[in-house]
Amino acid sequence: MYIIVGLGNPEPEYSNTRHNMGFDTINKIAKKYNIEFSKTNFKGIYGTGIIEGEKVILLKPQTYMNLSGESIKEIIDFYKLNTDNLIIIYDDIDIEPGIIKLRKTGGPGTHNGMKSVIKEIGTEKFPRVRIGIGKPEHKGDLINYVIGKIPEEDKKILEKSTDVAKDAVIEIIKNGMDKAMNLFN
Repeated sequence: MYIIVGLGNPEPEYSNTRHNMGFDTINKIAKKYNIEFSKTNFKGIYGTGIIEGEKVILLKPQTYMNLSGESIKEIIDFYKLNTDNLIIIYDDIDIEPGIIKLRKTGGPGTHNGMKSVIKEIGTEKFPRVRIGIGKPEHKGDLINYVIGKIPEEDKKILEKSTDVAKDAVIEIIKNGMDKAMNLFN
């Protein structure tokens, strides 16, 4: 079984923002496999289904980004899940827009949601799919950049990135992390 988590912020005002690339990707996975986010628990909304013969739980934490780890800790503790079968999808300012990167392990970088995840679950060893959103022109604009509306010229690039991220998650489930990293990095 896999638990696949898309990081984002739950309020409608945050939809269509760079910080919600994880939610956008997991929504595409859910649509492709007809998985409904019909359950609430673990400080999140989730749905269950089958992807490539594997049982999966798709989770969108509803704690807001900076407390995402609370939701993830609750669900992995409940299911007694090995973190090798936890896949987290999130935006990354340190990667150029249009690029995705897969990693088996690593620190949180500047991402507060990932800082929460690592703190709560007590390890950096879990697969992740990072979606590049790039950096703002001026460093002081970071908050508005990640939670502000995305300009039209950037939407197509990020939309394609979430499609590729969706395919990468499916490849991880189907053929493992090493093969997915070879294909998508």
